[in-house]
Amino acid sequence: MGLNIRISKDSIVPLHEQLAAQIVLLIGSNKLKPGDALPSSRELESWLGIHRNTVVQAYQDPILNLLVEKKQGKRLSVRHQRSQGGEPIDDLVNSFLVKARQCGYTLEELSRKLQQRMLAPLPERVLVVSDDAGMRVLLPIELKQRFGCPVEACTVEELESDPELMIGALVVSPPGHIPKIAELLRPERPAIPIAYSSADPHLDLIRLLERSSVIALVSISKYFLKTARAVLAPAAGLRHSMREYLLPENEEDLQGVADLVFCDLSAYRAARRQFTRARVVSHRMISDQCMDQIGSLLSCSSAKAAS
Repeated sequence: MGLNIRISKDSIVPLHEQLAAQIVLLIGSNKLKPGDALPSSRELESWLGIHRNTVVQAYQDPILNLLVEKKQGKRLSVRHQRSQGGEPIDDLVNSFLVKARQCGYTLEELSRKLQQRMLAPLPERVLVVSDDAGMRVLLPIELKQRFGCPVEACTVEELESDPELMIGALVVSPPGHIPKIAELLRPERPAIPIAYSSADPHLDLIRLLERSSVIALVSISKYFLKTARAVLAPAAGLRHSMREYLLPENEEDLQGVADLVFCDLSAYRAARRQFTRARVVSHRMISDQCMDQIGSLLSCSSAKAAS
C-alpha cells in the first residue's frame, strides 16, 4: 500500500483515533499530497486487520474531514487548498512565485513576466491563525527562532471579525483551518498551510527501548498532546506507558518519573528541569521545507538565516 501506518490493538488509545491521527499527520507532512486518494475501507480492513466500521469511524474524524473531500463515484482524497474566489491560474502563479524566489531569481527578472504581482510589497510579519491556544504560542516560537520579523497569532473567529489583522502579514495556519480562512484572503497573498515534521525518528526511539518504559508527553498545546499520543501509540503498545502533561496548568505535577520524554520547544526547559534522569527530546512542529517556503515569501527572511 505504500503508506507507513501502524496501529496497536494493545493500546488504550482507540483504533480509530490512532488511524485518523496518522492519516492527518501524513497529510500535514506532505506524504499524502493534494489529490492523492485515501485507501478504501476494504483495503485498510485487510491490511491492518481491523473491522471496516473502525475505518469508517476514523474517516469521520472532524479534523481529518477538513483535509479531505469526496467526489461522486470516487474515494476520499486529499483536498486541494485552492484560494476560494480565485481561479486555477492564481494557484499556478502562487506556486511559481514560491519556486522562483527559492531559486534565487531577482525581482527585476520576475517583474518582466509577473510585474503586477511582484511589485506588490512583501509581507513584513507573520500571522499565525489557530483555534488551539497552545499552537498560538508554540508556532510563533518556532517562527521567531527562524525569522527576524514580528510574529503574531489569533483565532479564526478573531480574523473573521477583524480582517485588518491581515494587512501586511503572511498568514500561516494548520491545514484544517485553510478552507475557512482562504475566502478572507486576496488571491495574490494566500495563506500558507503548515506542513508538519515527521514523527518517524521518535517512533524509532520507542522501538529501540529495551525494557518497559514510561514515556512522558509534555506540551503547552492540547492538539500537540492529542496528536502525539495517537501517533506514538502503535510503537508504545501496552509494553510502555504514556503520560501527558499540559503546561502550564499542571507543571507542578511533573515528578520526573519517566524514561523518555517528548516535548515541544516551549516545554523543553521545564521537561529537562523536572525529568532529570530521562532522555528529553524536543519536537519542532513546522518542517524545514515549510520554513523555507515561508521564508521565500517574507521580506525579512534573511535576518536569522543562520539560526
